[in-house]
Order: sequence, then structure tokens, then C-alpha cells
Amino acid sequence: MSKFVSLEQAIGEHLHDGDTVAFEGFTHLIPVAAGHETIRQGIKNLTLVRMTPDIIYDQMIGMGLARKVVFSYAGNPGVGLLRRMRDAIENQYPRAIEIVEHSHSAMAQAYEAGAAGLPLAVFRGYKGADLPKVNPDIRSITCPFTGEELAAVPAHRPDVTVIHAQKANKRGDVLIEGIVGVQKEAALAAKRVIVTVEEVVEDFEGLHPNLCILPHWTVTAIAVVPGGAHPSYTMGYYDRDNAAYLEWDKVSADRALFDAWMKTNVLEATPAAFAERVKGL
Repeated sequence: MSKFVSLEQAIGEHLHDGDTVAFEGFTHLIPVAAGHETIRQGIKNLTLVRMTPDIIYDQMIGMGLARKVVFSYAGNPGVGLLRRMRDAIENQYPRAIEIVEHSHSAMAQAYEAGAAGLPLAVFRGYKGADLPKVNPDIRSITCPFTGEELAAVPAHRPDVTVIHAQKANKRGDVLIEGIVGVQKEAALAAKRVIVTVEEVVEDFEGLHPNLCILPHWTVTAIAVVPGGAHPSYTMGYYDRDNAAYLEWDKVSADRALFDAWMKTNVLEATPAAFAERVKGL
């Protein structure tokens, strides 16, 4: 049953040191404000799961919060590298991290398996690929009906999934419109679900086919955080801030510049300040 709380309370009560957590959103509705609150609270030794780690995971890795990253693509979308993630992998700075790389298909299938309560995902994939040589979690299984050899990977069952959405109604149902990605599956696969939203409304009017509604009984906590996906975008509210992604490429390339940026924009900031900064987008 969903409960409306502050962002600080949502993260503090439901995300703990050592958890496996998925901050999901596929170019759209990325829960950046929730990631910043996690950094402020210093929640450490996290296993970060995400189909496409971008700058919010770069920031969390650069602040030393991650011990492991499970992913299928890592990059600053449309710009280039995740430089803090690369520094951690190549130079163990600020700490060494373990990486587990999959294909997009495998990640999506693993979330779906987790949402269904299954221990593994079985699918056609990885034939002729080299990833099984470096990822021991990629195995094969023989179909008992056809004899076909299929790929198998463990299901994703995060302790916590964090997503951003457009709206919640007063009952605590959550409405996601536009590119949905794997938010639904990631939420249903998790033990606890934290959602940040742009606003709370009486009911969901003007529905169209390309949407997803998470009923209140699938959500643990909801925090109202206008602008909570910036610099990614929220359809119907604000556009993607391309300049911020370009800026991050420069900021993340230098350790001292990164530290200064994080201190000003994250550690000494608040959710209210975050919302004020992105107002008018």
C-alpha cells in the first residue's frame, strides 16, 4: 500500500546499506532527485541494477556508493563515456566496483522473470556473442520439449526499485505516460518500490493508450518532487536538458571538478532547491 512521504523519508526508510537497487527509466523519467537523496544520505555498498546506467549512476559510483553494477549499456547518452564509472573500473577510484554486463534483451527478460516471481529468465540470445566468456551468470538450458539450447540468466529481484512518474492520484495509484521502458517490470520485481512524481491529482483523466498505471498496492512510498527527473525529461512537463549532459562530460572528467560540483549541486542541495533549479523547464 503506497504512502505519501517526503523524499528524504522515502529513501531513508526503504533503502539501506548493502541493498540491491534499480533506479530505472529509459532516457525518460530517470529518478535523478531520488539518486541525489541517496547520495546525501550516504547509503553505501549498493548493487546498482539498470538497463542503461547514465549520469545518475556515474554520480553515485563517483561518490563511492556502489560495490557492483549490473547493466547492459553504460554511457552519457548522446555524449560519450561515464568517466566516474570508468575511473572506478580502471583505477579503483574512489573504490573498486564489480561489473556484470548483459544485453538489453537479457536485462529486460530478467526484470520480467523477477516480476513473475521466477528464479531465471530463458530466451533466445547470446549465440555467437562473447559476453558469456566474461559473465558467469549467462548460462544455457536445454528446452525439455524441443531440445533447443536457450540462454538463461538469473531473474532481477531488487530489494528496492526507484522510478519517476508523471502523476499519482490521492489513492496512491501511479500514472506513467510516454516511454515506459522497464519501469513496470522493475517495480513488480522489487520488494519495495519508491516513486517520485511531478504532482498528485484527484483522478487520471484524458487517458490514452501509451501509458502504464501501477496500482497503489504495488507501491511502497510516493514523494512529490517536481522536476525530479531533470536533466532527463518528463513527457508533458519538461524537455530533456541536453546542455546538462554536455556539461557533465566536462565535470566528470576531472576528480576535483567532480567533487566541487557534487558538493554544490547535490550534497549541499535539498529536494526543494532541486525543484527550484529546474522550475520553468
